[in-house]
Amino acid sequence: MDVIARAWSKAVRTALPGPWRPGLVVRELVGALLIGGLAAPIEVVSGTGLALPMSVGAALLFLVRRGLPATALVLTALAGGVGGGTLPLLVCVGWSVGARVRRVGVLAGSFVAGWVLMTLFGVVKDAGQVPVELIVGFSLGGYLLLAVLPALWARYRAQRRALTDALRERNEQLVREHAMVAHQARLRERHRIAQDMHDSLGHQLALISVHTGALEVDRTLTDRQREAVGVLRLAAVGAMRELREVVGVLHDESTALPPGPGPGLPSVAGSGAGSGSGGVGTGGVDGIDGLVDSSRAAGTPVSLLRDGERRPLAASAGHAAYRVVQEALTNAHKHAPGAPITVALRYEPDALVVEVVNPAAPEPVGVRAGGAAPAVVSGGQGLTGLRERARLVGGMVHAGPTPGAGFRLAAVLPYRGAEGAGAQGVGTGSAAGPGTGAVDWAADWAVDAGPGGSAGAPKRRSPAIGCAVGGVVVLLAVAGLLVWGMIGFVRAAEDSTVKRSVYDSAELGTPEAEIRRQLPRGSDFFLRNLEGTGPTPPAGSDCVRFLSDDNGGTGWGEDAVVRFCFKDGVLVEKQHYRVKQ
Repeated sequence: MDVIARAWSKAVRTALPGPWRPGLVVRELVGALLIGGLAAPIEVVSGTGLALPMSVGAALLFLVRRGLPATALVLTALAGGVGGGTLPLLVCVGWSVGARVRRVGVLAGSFVAGWVLMTLFGVVKDAGQVPVELIVGFSLGGYLLLAVLPALWARYRAQRRALTDALRERNEQLVREHAMVAHQARLRERHRIAQDMHDSLGHQLALISVHTGALEVDRTLTDRQREAVGVLRLAAVGAMRELREVVGVLHDESTALPPGPGPGLPSVAGSGAGSGSGGVGTGGVDGIDGLVDSSRAAGTPVSLLRDGERRPLAASAGHAAYRVVQEALTNAHKHAPGAPITVALRYEPDALVVEVVNPAAPEPVGVRAGGAAPAVVSGGQGLTGLRERARLVGGMVHAGPTPGAGFRLAAVLPYRGAEGAGAQGVGTGSAAGPGTGAVDWAADWAVDAGPGGSAGAPKRRSPAIGCAVGGVVVLLAVAGLLVWGMIGFVRAAEDSTVKRSVYDSAELGTPEAEIRRQLPRGSDFFLRNLEGTGPTPPAGSDCVRFLSDDNGGTGWGEDAVVRFCFKDGVLVEKQHYRVKQ
């Protein structure tokens, strides 16, 4: 029993889907009563004797058309072939099918099955009374007008509503994405600021610390001067520590961002970079000379070596080379003060190799007699930033200790970024080739930039086009079927009409076969009501009746009829009379 109850509950929920709001309940009940009320008088006029069943069935089919639209359409069409009471319901069911059925196969199959059943039942019911071509023609024409045309209009409205909803959701998504892009732009700017603070200010503070450390052990200074220098060194170390903390705060919200520049934003490696050889702002390859001079001024022996034929370098790659040297010198000053540093720029056939090498520190510098070495302040972000910069231009960075307890930092930066978009520092990921991980977000955003899209954006076709074409096809088909039906009607009328000349030429005693060769084949649609009309025929005779084309003097509601009676194989009587329709 539980299984039956669950099955029944599921069937009811399927046939009568909710939610059943009060307004919907009232509308459905009023519609069912109206459809059922229209079905009864139509069946009474048709004379089928099915007024009550058709009325109840039409009301029930109206109620289940929302949950079972395809089934309701087939049953309604089948009932329409038996009687005409469900024809008003066919409009409502066709609308529901067009609005609710999404699968094209189910949609087309339900309409074809409905028309076939409607036509078959109509042919079976009126066989021998109405020409088959008239039944098929008027059945198809009425079906197209009453069911298919409302379905096309409903489908257009449903597709238009779906398209409007999709456009609204797309607009909301674009608004959200725009807000996300703005948020990412702020975070990336924080990241860029943190990187520049780390590279530039960190390098300068490291030089200050080295200078003050050297002065602090200078024997020519007095104790008071040496104490002032110590305060200055401690201030530089404190500033370095605070700088690292600020950089860490700025990095916190930026580390979760995906690699690569955001939409409409310059890449991190290219920010502040200038031309291929001489940068603007913090410097390109030409700025490396200034870094070397600053380190030499701090008392550190630094040698700069260049090898190979100099070639143009992309702005972002030149800036990355500058940052590599700057970071390497800063780390050497902090971790190996006083050790000689070698900076090498080698122009290989396909890339610039930047290498900075330093051995271990010879002795502590900047330490008072009997004092401890100052703690080295390190944020741990320098090498990570360098690897990201190199990756964005299609290169790579290697850092590690050397056999002599020293340290080596090397970067390989390709030239090919100098052509195309990479020269401007935008879209360097595409210049770097596949596998670099960079994404051309700006190009992707341009495709969906606005309502009109770009040249590469897919074009959306309006649902009105397809529905309008379908409506025109339906109307043309209905017009063609009506013309075909009228032609068949006229032909059936001609097949049921005897010309006056044939009637006059027929003489009594003429063989029946000769007379019948001159008579039309007839049509039950026009002649079935003529049986038994006219004067009493001769006893034992076989009579045939036809309409006459000589209807002069007949009024409205009258037909001119001719009758030929045969007996023993000859014509024994002919009559011309009028009957009421």
